[in-house]
Amino acid sequence: MTERNDQQWPGVSYPLGATYDGVGTNFALYSSVAEQVELCLFDDDGKQESLPLREVDGSVWHGYLHGVGPGQRYGYRVHGPYDPVAGHRCNPAKLLLDPYAKAIEGTVRWDRAIFGYKSGGKGRPDSRDSAAYVPRSVVTNPYFEWANDRAPRTPYYESVIYEAHVAGLTRLHPAVPEEQRGTYAGLAHPAVIDYLTGLGITAIELMPVHQFVSDGFLTDRGLSNYWGYNTIGFLAPHNAYSSAGQRGEQVPEFKAMVRSLHEAGIEVILDVVYNHTAEGSHLGPTLSFRGIDNSAYYRLTEPDHSYYADTTGTGNSLNVRHPHALQLIMDSLRYWVLEMHVDGFRFDLAAALARQFHEVDRLSAFFDLVQQDPVVSQVKLIAEPWDVGDGGYQVGNFPPLWTEWNGKYRDAVRDFWRGEPATLPEFASRLTGSADLYDTSNRRPIASINLVTCHDGFTLADLVSYDHKHNDANGEDNADGTDDNRSWNCGFEGPTSDPAVLALRARQQRNFLTTLLLSQGVPMLLAGDEFGRTQHGNNNAYCQDNELSWLHWPAELTHPNLAGDQTGTSHDLADFTGRLIRFRAQHPVLRRRRFFSGPADLGTDPGDIAWLTPAGVPMTEQDWATGFAKSLAVFLNGDAISELGARGEPIVDDSFLLLVNAAEHGVEFTVPDAQYGERWVTEIDTADPRSEPDAGAAKPGDCMVLPDRSVRVLRRA
Repeated sequence: MTERNDQQWPGVSYPLGATYDGVGTNFALYSSVAEQVELCLFDDDGKQESLPLREVDGSVWHGYLHGVGPGQRYGYRVHGPYDPVAGHRCNPAKLLLDPYAKAIEGTVRWDRAIFGYKSGGKGRPDSRDSAAYVPRSVVTNPYFEWANDRAPRTPYYESVIYEAHVAGLTRLHPAVPEEQRGTYAGLAHPAVIDYLTGLGITAIELMPVHQFVSDGFLTDRGLSNYWGYNTIGFLAPHNAYSSAGQRGEQVPEFKAMVRSLHEAGIEVILDVVYNHTAEGSHLGPTLSFRGIDNSAYYRLTEPDHSYYADTTGTGNSLNVRHPHALQLIMDSLRYWVLEMHVDGFRFDLAAALARQFHEVDRLSAFFDLVQQDPVVSQVKLIAEPWDVGDGGYQVGNFPPLWTEWNGKYRDAVRDFWRGEPATLPEFASRLTGSADLYDTSNRRPIASINLVTCHDGFTLADLVSYDHKHNDANGEDNADGTDDNRSWNCGFEGPTSDPAVLALRARQQRNFLTTLLLSQGVPMLLAGDEFGRTQHGNNNAYCQDNELSWLHWPAELTHPNLAGDQTGTSHDLADFTGRLIRFRAQHPVLRRRRFFSGPADLGTDPGDIAWLTPAGVPMTEQDWATGFAKSLAVFLNGDAISELGARGEPIVDDSFLLLVNAAEHGVEFTVPDAQYGERWVTEIDTADPRSEPDAGAAKPGDCMVLPDRSVRVLRRA
């Protein structure tokens, strides 16, 4: 180890991190407990050069190095107290990542040297040097040619969100060059973007792209953390998703991806994990935060600070009560908006961020900061409104600025279509925007991010093919993953050649997609559900970075010239999904900005919505209370939309009848009387998906039989 002090200038304490200005780099690190901080620079051979940072202002240690620029690898060693009971775990033998690193090179190699303790987590500090086993922070070049990049700013009520994994989306895509598959560049390939725009997607929600770590117990099994919910770098794009390199090249590659998606009118939403880090419990490694200022960054137990409060199920929770932990979160969010041009965030286990003290508090400091921030408050903010702590299920309880993954929507829709009794009332509420959850706090239907499936759980095809999880590939004796799947295998567990079972499964997938895309709120589609992607019953593929999780692109979707010859294939389902998305986009009555008011005068004025029995008469309290009822009709009045257009003009649309039958047998529906409409034509039929809109018209009093488990949408002609 050598030292060079002659090239170090005092520098400044802000901004934190490594900031290149064209001629040199300023380094700044916050630590309230440090007694000395070493900045360690590494050359291409791994040789370390150590420079003590001599300036400290407000607990920020800083220095400026002339001539140091992009691509420079670096890390920190923090000298200070090692007293776990008091909450301190400084250990200068451990090379630490910069919490504000904008790029990271390398991965964690699981060796005893990366742990800061000798035994049990509370003993003496371990003196082995960890440098050979941990990643390096990298100085980045902030300059990028954004050209005329503009955020699409698609309103929530016009949004269709597509949840995808950067690597899994393109790893097997035949039109993407092999060297770009599974990368930011691959996602930005014209073939992928053309597919998304052709489907009608307005926003892609990317599973975690912050730099993350694969746990040692996974690497020991030959697996890895595929999903990425194990962050170690909140400002650094994950380096394994870069096709160009890891010495900072991942940053412009990510920016180029965003620019290309924006050019196509597609927003980029990031799934972010600010509730915990990859350092785990008191038995975990010392990679960054723990060795810099343990009690500032983590919530610790009382009175013995050796242990970590854990409301996330990962071993630790970020200390959102501490101003510098909050600053890190807010600085990270602003960086991704201002410098990386992303359009929004989905917050993993967001209830954990609301735990300012013990209880979940929607008025906590984090939400106050977001509310007043002129940058972050203006992008899409989506909460996963639960965590694993007591009282952590908070669907419907987030502040008005936020939208939420509506877990109650998912559960109700699954229960209804698998034939559970007494589910009709809640299904109706979820279909119309979940006013029971959001209207009381002056929120709108757009507060509900509607989903039937997501990365966590069964895919849509598996939802209708398996009653039970099949997670043996994860190496945990099928003990991992939820048992509350609310799925139905349609009569046979797993793959089958039975044509009746296959037909029912296909119809059930169409029922779910039709429900999702015709519900009030914001629909979110899991990547691949539109063409029947399967994980073979694995409902927790978090560690499966392989063909089990990757999208297997059907040939007819990547080679359009084949599509016309396909019948009964995944192309049919993808085509049906695209029709639904276009149908939703064409009709504002299906994506209202305000909740329905209901019948204005029952019997003479149908109002903006009416609930009807299959007999075509208004539902009564007794009808709603009938536990075995699984069918109903919904009238949506396109002449009674209460909101106005952008220039104050009235919004007028077609009117529709949604006929819904979740029963195990066909049900006869009667077209209601003339106050609802005099002529009706079929637009969508999940029992006959290839049919074109019906030229023949039904009139009041006409009867039609809906096959078992199907939806038919009629338009007033």
